[in-house]
Parts: sequence; structure tokens; C-alpha cells
Amino acid sequence: MKSLRISVVFLFLTIVFGLSTANAQSKEEEKIEASTKVLNDFINMKESIPHDLLKVTEGIIVVPKLINAGFVVGGKRGKGIAMVKLEDGRWSDPVFVTITGGSVGFQAGIQSVDLVLIFKDRSTLQNIGKGSFTLGGDISVAAGPVGRSSSASTDTKLEAEVYSYSRSKGLFAGISLGGSAIDVDTKANQEFYGDDEDAEEIFSKTDSDSASVNQLKAVLNGIDK
Repeated sequence: MKSLRISVVFLFLTIVFGLSTANAQSKEEEKIEASTKVLNDFINMKESIPHDLLKVTEGIIVVPKLINAGFVVGGKRGKGIAMVKLEDGRWSDPVFVTITGGSVGFQAGIQSVDLVLIFKDRSTLQNIGKGSFTLGGDISVAAGPVGRSSSASTDTKLEAEVYSYSRSKGLFAGISLGGSAIDVDTKANQEFYGDDEDAEEIFSKTDSDSASVNQLKAVLNGIDK
């Protein structure tokens, strides 16, 4: 009887732990699926990210539903994914990240925006595991040009390190990202990958068997052709 009770308790704990792990992974899967939708929506907009810029893109961050809120003193907070394009042209597995920032000035209300950050140099993201970096401080950020070619913008030389695109209610909406910090979401990465790999290690991998990750990569492979 005692052994039976022990077996029942062990089975119960196994089920509970399994469900907890599955729920954690499901939450991160949903973040990846939301990021894929954001990219698809950007592609289908009348004004899109210029192809000239996509051709030289080596990294990307997607943050679905970034909260931009405040009254005089504002703040931003969101969670998303970061990926780099490796030298062989393949996109890495996603690293989960957070973006946090504040601003001072006349503003009021709450706005939810979908944010896409385009990086011209993969090393900027590959180094994120060594510490957070600040947009507009550690690296330069500019509002991204829109249109099928970079000639749609005065910044035809594409000299900024990072270009930002934000969308609210189906339309492009510019938001200030100066001073916003980007950090690795260590907990989310551990929950999704189930180990202690750091961001640098995840960025070097391309072999995820997750259907949502592979769908996201398929979208990325399609938009930079």
C-alpha cells in the first residue's frame, strides 16, 4: 500500500511538472507565432520595409504589442524575439529578449505597437548576452525608411546601425526609442529550450525542431529575397 501511495504521488508530480513545462513552452511558442504574424502584416502593408535594406539585414528583433504608455513621464515595455543571419545565409534560432525604456515630455495615454528593429551587423545582437545595450546610446537607431526601395527616404545611404519600424492599428506609427534598453530574457530562453544555453550559443544554432520557429524562418527567408 505504501509503495502504491508513493507511485501515485510520483505520477501526480510528474504530470504537474510536465504540464507546467508545457505551459511555459506554449507561452513562448505564442510569442514566436505572434512575431511571425507581425512580420507577415508588415510585408502586406502598402508601404513596407525597402528591399535594399532587407538585402543587407543581418539581424532582427520583433516585439509584438510593445506597450508605450505615460503621462508626462512615459515608459515602454515589451517582450519579443531576436535572430541573426549567419554567414551561410541561414537564420539562427530565436533568442527571447525584453525592451524597456522611458521618456520625458508631453504625452498621455497608452499605446500598443508592433515593433520591428532591423540590424545591419549581426555582431550587435550576438554580443547582447554580455550585457544589455541602449538604443540611441550604445548604438545608433533611426526611423526606418518605407517604400519598395530606399529612395523613399532621405537616408538613402542607410548609415544607421539599427532601423526601427512600429505599427499601430494597421498603420506605421513612429515612436521614440532613444534610451530604451534591450536585454536577454534568460527565463524565457530556459523555459523554451530547457537548458542553460546563453544567447550566444542560441544565435549559433539553426536546428530547432519547433514548427513555429521554422515557420518564422520561412517568412524571414521570403522577405529578404
